[in-house]
Amino acid sequence: MSSRPDARPSLVRCVQVFLLWCVVALMPNCRQAPRTPVEDDWRGTLLPEPLEKVAFTLTDTNGRPWDFLHETDGRLTFLFFGFTHCPDVCPVHMANLGAALARLPFATRNDVRVVFVTTDPTRDSPAVIRSWLDRFDRDFIGLHGDSAEVARIQNALRMATAVRGPPAADGSYTVGHAAQVLAFTSDNRAHVVYPFGTRQEDWLHDIPRLISADW
Repeated sequence: MSSRPDARPSLVRCVQVFLLWCVVALMPNCRQAPRTPVEDDWRGTLLPEPLEKVAFTLTDTNGRPWDFLHETDGRLTFLFFGFTHCPDVCPVHMANLGAALARLPFATRNDVRVVFVTTDPTRDSPAVIRSWLDRFDRDFIGLHGDSAEVARIQNALRMATAVRGPPAADGSYTVGHAAQVLAFTSDNRAHVVYPFGTRQEDWLHDIPRLISADW
């Protein structure tokens, strides 16, 4: 892994980003919560009530079942739902998170799991997900499952479920999805979420605190 400059969305995609943000803003757990005092000033959004981890098993990029609860138990885990054809939100999140982790000590990085769940299982085979994630960090975990199961998981986490848009003339399509990254800490609950626009410096500020915080 190597450090990269912050990835930023192109101006052409601003409308798409705004629409995705609107989907997220409608969800209760994604509204901006009041900030805690400066000494506890998180760069993400502190949730009014923490989210419990949800039990699910999907297929990883090696084609094996991957039990989310078991594999992430007691570890700082970033969970994100997206798709590899995403023009901006998904690659920006993954690039900035991957670059930030590369700048942290090995012992810190080793305590972190980044889990990407596709919202586009038709196009995102395990092999496609693996190739895409390797652009950001070879240790990122990619998961594939059918749309109904992914929607169940998102509902259980009080997130907007993914919506497939109408096809273009060439057959391509986009997928509207929630744009936040959930941060599950060692108590297996998410206390902080990270919206689209979270920078490398924000991750660098919060990751060590997420690991060491006594919730």
